[in-house]
Amino acid sequence: MASDLLSIARSGVQAARIGLDVTAQNIANASSTGYVRRSAAFREVASTGGAYRIGDLSLSGVRLDGIVRNADAFRQAEVRRTGSDVARAQAEVSGLQNIESAIEQSGVFDAIVGFESSLQQLTQNPTDTSLRASVIEKARTMTGTFQIASQEMDAAADGLRFLATDGVTQVNRIAQELARTNTRLARASDASSDKTALLDQRDKLLEELSGYANIATDFSADGQVAVKIGGSGGEDLVTGNAAATMAIATSPTDGTVSYTVAGNAVTLAGGTLAGQQLALAKGAQLKTDLDTLAGDIVDTFNMAQTGGRDLDGAMGVAIFSGTTAATMALAVEDGRKIATAPATATTPGSRDASNLTAIRTALAGVNPSGTMDAILFDVSGTLAGRNVTLGALQTIADTAKVALSAQSGVDLDQEAVNLVRFQQAFQASGKVMQVSSDIFDTLLQIR
Repeated sequence: MASDLLSIARSGVQAARIGLDVTAQNIANASSTGYVRRSAAFREVASTGGAYRIGDLSLSGVRLDGIVRNADAFRQAEVRRTGSDVARAQAEVSGLQNIESAIEQSGVFDAIVGFESSLQQLTQNPTDTSLRASVIEKARTMTGTFQIASQEMDAAADGLRFLATDGVTQVNRIAQELARTNTRLARASDASSDKTALLDQRDKLLEELSGYANIATDFSADGQVAVKIGGSGGEDLVTGNAAATMAIATSPTDGTVSYTVAGNAVTLAGGTLAGQQLALAKGAQLKTDLDTLAGDIVDTFNMAQTGGRDLDGAMGVAIFSGTTAATMALAVEDGRKIATAPATATTPGSRDASNLTAIRTALAGVNPSGTMDAILFDVSGTLAGRNVTLGALQTIADTAKVALSAQSGVDLDQEAVNLVRFQQAFQASGKVMQVSSDIFDTLLQIR
């Protein structure tokens, strides 16, 4: 008879054992990444009618209603959103740091100041060959630092593009895994422990994916998830058991990157892919600024230089060549070729430095050192601002993680309490079974 004392005690023992199993599982996985605390939900076994029972009184024991994952969809979404913002900011800051180092460590600013100073010193004695040689050497140093800065900025950009390409590869991998997880969720029974593990895997993959790009999710009743990349207005990445392919393209003009999903352009606002894209865009702008400065120095100096005469009385020739920082080079090795004298001074060895003054005046209009200082301030100021933003975003993300952990994480103290509680319940149900057995033996002894 299902409602007798022995059956009730037996259901109690089974329930307590399940509670102990779930508690042990929580304790064992307290440090497992992505694990969500489980709890056993029990329900009274409903039964009415029958011998020796009055009305709808139910005395049939207890049964397992299901294993509950203590997950909070809102808190999980907040962790993904804030984590995506932090990942974007970290990737952008890292890229900007490399770009800043490329510009500062090349020594372009100091080289420009040194070149300008050598021209000023030459005004004191325009026929001094040692001063002229110093100008040539300072010019050589300056062109070399421009080239180094350009190469280092290209290397920083190459690194960012490599990371972005790897990130796209990871997005496609995660999308495929999510599609497979959806397939397995569709086949899993609602109450199976296998399904709870699949849901943990699904949520872990979603959090990992949000580190690469901002996403929007839509969950179905059976636990499957549809994912849009780029937010709610973005492109479908995962739908059921199908995953679209993400791709990256590099601009041939400035080296910036863009993303597509299934051939459709997608705009990212979060994740490392967005941060690397932003850093590349800033690097491209700074590279353009550096190229413009190098071109202006070449054009301005050469124009003024060719309007005067050199130490041998010949018309001045271009001192520099190139149009960008990478191609900027010294075209003349001989300091005697610096055209310090005006075009009217046809006699060799003229001490008239009016054309040198014209060269310096023309360069002052370009303001090479001031412009270079502005480029350095641009990158350092941008980096400082992004670091402030990163700090604020990190605080918000940490708060979201703490809130989620408090709700879905394993508290070992609480699990210890549950362990004792279920152990006592198991022992008590066992005692009931013993009492039931004693009663049964007593009844058998009655003659």
